Amino acid sequence: MQLFLDGLRLMVMGMGVVFLFLCIMILCMNLMSKVLAPFAKHFEPAPAAKPAAKKPSQSDADIAAAAVAAVELFRK
Repeated sequence: MQLFLDGLRLMVMGMGVVFLFLCIMILCMNLMSKVLAPFAKHFEPAPAAKPAAKKPSQSDADIAAAAVAAVELFRK
């Protein structure tokens, strides 16, 4: 029975240490978020230009035809 209680005590202590570490980590992350918020504007990426609409080309049609042929061959 003593061995069981020692194991239970060790489990509770281990879970307590992990819980305490996670609480401290969450507090530190929230603190860092508040401290670094004024500097966030310096690290935001510039807005990307919208890519031009790509019209289908002959190579796209060739790829589609090859895909259809491959599926048909697989089914046979």
